[in-house]
Amino acid sequence: MYAVFESGGLQFNVEVGAILKVPCLSVKPGDKVSIDKVLLLKDGESSLVGKPYLNSAMVEAEVLNEGLANKVTIYKFKKRTKYRRHVGHRQKYSEIKIIKIVSPSN
Repeated sequence: MYAVFESGGLQFNVEVGAILKVPCLSVKPGDKVSIDKVLLLKDGESSLVGKPYLNSAMVEAEVLNEGLANKVTIYKFKKRTKYRRHVGHRQKYSEIKIIKIVSPSN
């Protein structure tokens, strides 16, 4: 089974057993989380598409750990004005493992 869900304004394509990094969730590592913003489910030849989300469809996952992503460097520059700005940012993320995909028919 294959699913597309939304978390933190981003969309992710997952199958059972997949490990991925999503924007930081407000749960501790080791806890389980249910994501109900499922956009699409595909099982073999049949597929279900939500408008925008599927009712009673969920993706169950376990939070493995939390961390910081690679640094993104922002550099602003304007010529002939001695204007230079240098800023760095590291986004927090949660690493999750997909345990189960629940379809509306289950």
